[in-house]
Amino acid sequence: MNQNKDDKNELSSETSPYLLQHAHNPVHWKAWNNQTLSKAQIANKPLLISIGYAACHWCHVMEKETFEDPEAASLMNKYFVCIKVDREERPDVDQVYMSAAQLINGNGGWPLNALAFPDGKPFFAGTYFPKKRWMELLEYFARQYNDNHIALKEQAEHLSNGIEKSSFIFSSDDEPDFHEKDLEQARENLESQFDLKDGGLAASVKFPMPSVWELVMELSFKDRNKILVQQLNHTLNQMANGGIYDQLGGGFARYATDRSWKVPHFEKMLYDNAQLINLYINAYQFTGNDMYRIIAEETIDFVLRELSSGKGFTTSLDADSGGEEGSYYLWTYGEIEKVLDKDTSYFTTAFGVVPGGNFEEGKNILHRVDIASWQDKKLEECRKNLLQARSKRVRPSVDDKVITAWNALMSIAFTAAARAFQKPAYLNRSKEILDFILSQLLINENELYRNYQKGNPATHAFLDDYAFLIKSLIAYYQATFEIKYLHKAKELTNYVLQQFYDSTTETLFYSNKTHPGVFSRPVEITDNVIPSSSAVMAENLFVLGTLYDLDDWMKCSVQMVRKLKQSMVSDPSYFSYWLRLYIKIVRPTFEIAIVGKNAQELLHQMQNHFLPDCIFCGDIAEQNLPLLNQKFKPGQTLIYVCTNKSCQSPVDTVADALIQMEQIRQQ
Repeated sequence: MNQNKDDKNELSSETSPYLLQHAHNPVHWKAWNNQTLSKAQIANKPLLISIGYAACHWCHVMEKETFEDPEAASLMNKYFVCIKVDREERPDVDQVYMSAAQLINGNGGWPLNALAFPDGKPFFAGTYFPKKRWMELLEYFARQYNDNHIALKEQAEHLSNGIEKSSFIFSSDDEPDFHEKDLEQARENLESQFDLKDGGLAASVKFPMPSVWELVMELSFKDRNKILVQQLNHTLNQMANGGIYDQLGGGFARYATDRSWKVPHFEKMLYDNAQLINLYINAYQFTGNDMYRIIAEETIDFVLRELSSGKGFTTSLDADSGGEEGSYYLWTYGEIEKVLDKDTSYFTTAFGVVPGGNFEEGKNILHRVDIASWQDKKLEECRKNLLQARSKRVRPSVDDKVITAWNALMSIAFTAAARAFQKPAYLNRSKEILDFILSQLLINENELYRNYQKGNPATHAFLDDYAFLIKSLIAYYQATFEIKYLHKAKELTNYVLQQFYDSTTETLFYSNKTHPGVFSRPVEITDNVIPSSSAVMAENLFVLGTLYDLDDWMKCSVQMVRKLKQSMVSDPSYFSYWLRLYIKIVRPTFEIAIVGKNAQELLHQMQNHFLPDCIFCGDIAEQNLPLLNQKFKPGQTLIYVCTNKSCQSPVDTVADALIQMEQIRQQ
């Protein structure tokens, strides 16, 4: 049961929706900050660190079963300093204790619960625990802390050393060079992980993993490898037709709990949808499949409708509504019949709905069993009517934090949509996001904040915030040639190298050296549902080094790739973004300079094509970029196709430029 609604713990003064969800728990929760850690050290009490996020279903379950229970809360309060952490606000804290859970158990997840000494070094970590088991664990470790303190301290030191080492996954330099054969080996290793029956990668739980499928497109771009292209199409079709995709309102759930993408874990995250918009746009350009355009635009519509705050885009929609997971999205046959009447049979046949339910307790998850139905006007009308009826239900709650990194991903998606679909409104939304971040979340020129809540920035930014913001600024420049955004990307990159880069290990730390935050500064190397921030930053260095002719930045980028070469070739699904940069290093990367009064028109024509191996620059007049020097000729609009600082003869049509590039690719 809850405390009296007027009883509050220290979380009541926080702004995070996740922390505020726990403000009335009988647990004496505190926020993660220096003051809390100092109190723990003075009291010599161990830390109980519980980490989650607002849309997390099992976080809600553990709160209801355990954290709202007076008996469990009394035990927690007696022996521990209890700290609640929003993993989206403090991913640095989450990374450290997730590493501990993975080292102890071989896996992780949320809710993430760790026990640690007052200095933050953990001696235990796990995920969800039922109340009885949770209390048994707490009583055991409370005794160990008092009776076997030295042994427990040694265990914490050993685990902390393991956390430090796990951040660094470097190859030897025995083979420092880059070869096409490495890409072939990576391709073969990736193919061995394909689920040929249901699409995606072989696993019992299916995550979309957009970066993996972006890699598949780029690996097959040169030769249209049949196996890769088939698996790409199969995966994107399976996801679009499955229950992981909201068949009425657009947008994707975080993952599917089954192999066939039918049963979603119903929370919807901004970062997933931003990346999937980009993926389906690129796949539309790569394959010409119009269904992918529809999916991208429906998902954009979902983001605009459900996650727009007027101050950037919010973080997520909860998995639960009305106290039940997925209830907002599930339908009985009778509920559909009440809305659609005579069209019921037509719709239910197309979407796999049956009177007894295809899910739990007579409920149905909508999923397309008729792939040809995407252009069916009658089904479209049915979908609109059901969406309108659904809007009257209890809606999932929204985590209204505005996170810099995730909004930057959304800016990238809008820019891609504007380029592919020739819709200026999308480009305007991209610009609005960037201008909001630069005006509200950036202070002292280049010091960035991670999130915006209730009118104020909060939490110093991490590497992913900088990396994705820089990438989004570069993308916007390449779609508009507005040079101020590119210059800002360069300024921010200089700051990142000063504050995050360690020249000894040639590594980018995840946290700013001025604001370290945790006993261990994590390093984010491998890709997860979001690409590695180090990989994205390495790509930024490569692209900006090309545009500004900065050899040191290019060398830094290449060396970061070199150190991970063996890992990325042997395990491509965890290094997909690094491999996309590897492709840029091994294969020709084109610098496309477009200059003259019609530069924008030719840029738009060229960007109608899928061109992952191109870096664009240009304007209607000469700019102060090395790639544009001495290329402007009054009265003419010209396209220069360049590689390795050597340019082909200028041409004045996109068709001729495409021919030049294809000839070089096939050499």
